[in-house]
Amino acid sequence: MPKKILIVDDQFGIRVLLQEVLQREGYTIFQANNGPTALDIVQKENPDLILLDMKIPGMDGLEILRVIRKLEVETKVIMMTAYGELNLIREAMELGALAHFTKPFDIDELRQAVNAHLM
Repeated sequence: MPKKILIVDDQFGIRVLLQEVLQREGYTIFQANNGPTALDIVQKENPDLILLDMKIPGMDGLEILRVIRKLEVETKVIMMTAYGELNLIREAMELGALAHFTKPFDIDELRQAVNAHLM
C-alpha cells in the first residue's frame, strides 16, 4: 500500500509541484490550503508524512502542528518556511518536526528527505 503524504501550503503552485514530484515516487498525495482542511485530512486519512508550511493565513503551521500532536496520530512532519524564521523552526522541532526546508527549496533535496523518512 503506498505511503500517504499531506501537503499543507496556501500557495497552489507549491502544492502542485510537490504533488507531481512525489506522485512520481509512488506516494498517495493529499493537499490542503489551510489549517482546518489539513486537520480534517489528518483525521480521515492518517498520512505517513506531512509537508507543512509555516506561514498559512488563519492558522499557521505551528498551530496546525500543535493540534496534530494533541490528536496523537503517528505522523512525521517536515516544515517548509521562508528564510529567517529560526525561532519558529526551533519550536517546530521541539514539537517533533523532523526537518525543515527554506523556500525556495531544492526539490531534489526535499524529495530525498521525504524518501529517507518514509523508508
